Amino acid sequence: MRLDKFLAQSSIGRRKNVRIYIKEGMVNVNGEVITEPAIEIDENSDIIEYDGKVVAYTKKVYYMFNKPSGYITARIDTVNKTIFEFLNDAQMKGVFHVGRLDKDTEGLLLLTNDGEFEHKLMHPQKHVEKTYCFWALGSLDDKDKKKLEQGVCIGKDEAQTKPAKIEAIKYGIYKEFRHEMFIENLNDIDSYLHNQPVVSGHLTITEGRKHQVKRMLKAVGCHVIYLKRISIGGLMLDESIKKGHYRPLTELEIEKLFE
Repeated sequence: MRLDKFLAQSSIGRRKNVRIYIKEGMVNVNGEVITEPAIEIDENSDIIEYDGKVVAYTKKVYYMFNKPSGYITARIDTVNKTIFEFLNDAQMKGVFHVGRLDKDTEGLLLLTNDGEFEHKLMHPQKHVEKTYCFWALGSLDDKDKKKLEQGVCIGKDEAQTKPAKIEAIKYGIYKEFRHEMFIENLNDIDSYLHNQPVVSGHLTITEGRKHQVKRMLKAVGCHVIYLKRISIGGLMLDESIKKGHYRPLTELEIEKLFE
């Protein structure tokens, strides 16, 4: 096994971080300082030390978490509540989030202690699809949908987004659908929206830029008021998991992620 892969899978850090640790001389293999991340080691017999401490090979864990709105995807924050308020069990030591969801976005978030797993899912060249359910103020005609499918500009100094998949499901007036939107602070935005046009649907992307779904829909005149990630790869969110709860992934579900 590669040294950087071993350290990432042993909860020392993410792949990109452990490469830095190795190059800075913080890792020993059998008493010798190693500065090459790609060196092959025997995880069963070699003695690996990081920062003067022996690293024990850690069993890999994979969880599906149903993120609630109102929490940021981070371990520590001095201002906002974080998802790790739900993940303080002893069994979650060394576990980190795979990618991020915005504070007001809910739904499927993966958790693991396997840096290689995260790399396979999140690297831009892997093109793993992520599908979001949305409600937005505005409308989507065929021209708008074609723009999203081909890629749109979402920032002055950014490349155009990669082709996406868009499915518009419901069109109408806000007051007709307000009870279907599952928005916790619905009353805060209710008074001035009754006759506003709204649209709901699914948007599937293969990138992970900051606020990407919201910015893509904004580029075609839609303002997102509800957003939920419902799938990654071939893996769907288990709707029986309550918000703020998690469960281990099955082997079949892990395989579905990479379909």
